[in-house]
Amino acid sequence: MKHYQAAVIGGGCAGLAAAISLKKNHIEDVVILEKDDEAGGILNQCIHNGFGLTTFKEQLSGPAFAERFEKEAADLKVEIKTGTMVTKLNPDRTIEYVNPDEGYCTISAEAIILAVGCYERSRGAVEIPGERPAGIYTAGQAQRYLNIDGYLVGKRVFILGSGDIGLIMARRMTLEGAKVLGVAELMPYSNGLPRNMKQCLEDFNIPLYLSHTVTHIYGHDRLEKIEVSKVGPDRKPIPGTEMYFDVDTLLLSVGLIPENHLGDNAGIEMDPHIKGPKVDENYMTSIPGIFACGNGLHVHDLADFAAHQGTKAGEGAARYILEKQNDSKEIHTDAGINVGYVVPALLHTENLPPVIEFFFRVRKPMKGGTIVFHSGDKVIREIHKDQFVPSVMENVILAGKQLNGLEEDLVVDVKEDA
Repeated sequence: MKHYQAAVIGGGCAGLAAAISLKKNHIEDVVILEKDDEAGGILNQCIHNGFGLTTFKEQLSGPAFAERFEKEAADLKVEIKTGTMVTKLNPDRTIEYVNPDEGYCTISAEAIILAVGCYERSRGAVEIPGERPAGIYTAGQAQRYLNIDGYLVGKRVFILGSGDIGLIMARRMTLEGAKVLGVAELMPYSNGLPRNMKQCLEDFNIPLYLSHTVTHIYGHDRLEKIEVSKVGPDRKPIPGTEMYFDVDTLLLSVGLIPENHLGDNAGIEMDPHIKGPKVDENYMTSIPGIFACGNGLHVHDLADFAAHQGTKAGEGAARYILEKQNDSKEIHTDAGINVGYVVPALLHTENLPPVIEFFFRVRKPMKGGTIVFHSGDKVIREIHKDQFVPSVMENVILAGKQLNGLEEDLVVDVKEDA
């Protein structure tokens, strides 16, 4: 059985960034295991621009953004095994995988980083009644068919959910000559980034129906019509509000879920709020030596942020390999007032990194409010912002020395302006 210093499962931008970070932090023996035939992950089908503004200070397409990381990984001589499906992750830090060249193999590593990405909720997850005709896709499936395979999936299109992939596909389908009749969103606010709302819907005069959902599907062989209804505060359809659209295609953009069957089967403790692993300040999970980052940890707004988190996970894994586990006291980070979740979920109260980044989302839109980090009665930091929306992930940096020696859990509140 071959042994590596570090193994990264997943070769998207987070996995590539993690491997690069490991190399730059003096870990020489690094391998990436990627199930697709090339590295880059979902970026390979995202041919629109907007990537790289944070990382490279310029606008790139998804493939070009991924290529930057692939080139740096190649320059650092990171080993990448493509076409390699990981079948099992074990708590003893062994990995079982299969590929056409090696067959079935097992390797071990001193540290493993899960950069496994996420998957889309399907029609079954949202339980739309009606028949099962052709013409119903997740937005990501439609994106791959169009951008990779060259197939226009439909000509009269409706989109359920205002997630970013759905918004981007509204624009993409329009540019390819399809008619996008509208986007329905269950919530009273959009779940996409404001820039995508402007560039993908408003610029193309595509209607957005907030507090609406698809309530019935019609069609036997091919989708023919959908029923869209308004929903009340309880998110249940209101009788008498039905609208009907003659369409041949329905795209579902109803949420992303971290892909964590490997970690779950290995016994890693999961956070039910993010459906990803609970991690500490070094991105280490509940199993020593196994780390997580990117969309496999929690869903990010931008690929730049997922890549940045991969870099931080690589730094944390390198510290673990070179210095071993931090056994100091643990405290939790808790989602307080108006906050849905906080990452990281745990902190060790001694020997913290120089800076720690906290990621969280608010539960509702707010025109103004104050972020408050506190431990018991001790207020550590307060930050005022003019606007909060659940679709935009918040990111706050604290110095490790501000948190060293805390005795009580760290709580993050967002107190809405009166």
